[in-house]
Amino acid sequence: MTAGRPMPTQDDVLGYFDTLSNWGRWGDDDELGTLNHITDDVRLAAARAVRHGRSVSCAWEIAVPGELERSTTVCPYAVEMPGAEGMPPAFHADRRWGFSNERLGIAYHGNTITHLDSPCHLFWDGKIYNGRSHSLVDAESGSGWAAVTAAANGIVTRGVLLDVAKVRDAPWLEPGEGVHPEDLEEAERRQGVQVRSGDAVFLRTGYGRARHEAGATFSFTQAGWHASCLPWLHEREVAVIAADTPQDVQPSGYADVLMPVHAVSLVAMGLWLLDNCDLEACATTAAELGQWDFHLALAPMRLAGTSGSPVNPIATF
Repeated sequence: MTAGRPMPTQDDVLGYFDTLSNWGRWGDDDELGTLNHITDDVRLAAARAVRHGRSVSCAWEIAVPGELERSTTVCPYAVEMPGAEGMPPAFHADRRWGFSNERLGIAYHGNTITHLDSPCHLFWDGKIYNGRSHSLVDAESGSGWAAVTAAANGIVTRGVLLDVAKVRDAPWLEPGEGVHPEDLEEAERRQGVQVRSGDAVFLRTGYGRARHEAGATFSFTQAGWHASCLPWLHEREVAVIAADTPQDVQPSGYADVLMPVHAVSLVAMGLWLLDNCDLEACATTAAELGQWDFHLALAPMRLAGTSGSPVNPIATF
């Protein structure tokens, strides 16, 4: 770490729950958290980031059946569909068209599926974002506060890709390597871009390349954001953070805070998280075009009471 920016102690990190808190900042009934930084002007500015018209996905394809419970029904003829016996006679005479239909079950939180975390995903000392009790979340009805449906109108803003693996001249960061504010600022300098209020910041550690090329699988040791980045993200008024890992460097380095980036971001800051992105196509496109910012379109599913959603983030350059 450079002079003037010492490594935060565990007490410093625990203090972030107070010093970086956004509770009450946008009112006692606010469920959007840092999405409040995405104003109409921010969305208009994001549209101006489209300079080439090229779009890429930042999501992994969900494997079948490994990451998904899937049941598929195939009916060569519509008359064979379940419940067809109750249909009118004309339906039974139709032998021209058939269909396929799926029933899907996805456990999207975790370390492989690209997904969005809403603020209610994590509790700290029995509280969720904006001081509400964790009792607002129950097994039957889900969350009555700060669920993913708070973002029902979508998340449309400017995305900025900070390629820290490239900054460190490495194909990928090794498990356990943390990313610090100095890395973020060096990426800004080299890439000619600066993170500003309302942005979604995408961190590339190169894990996606390791997963593509080396068949890397998740372990509980991973590269990612170090807790020292939290004040930086708060100061820059970042709306969303994304990474090609599940965000937190592991181990975190703090015995009493296993996942400080998740905990402080979601509970204290109301900062939404986009986990497990595949940023390889995005990084290749950015380098080819010499453009490290883009228009981001993120549309979570309107799943009532849920703490997140599988998503397909689209970056348009």
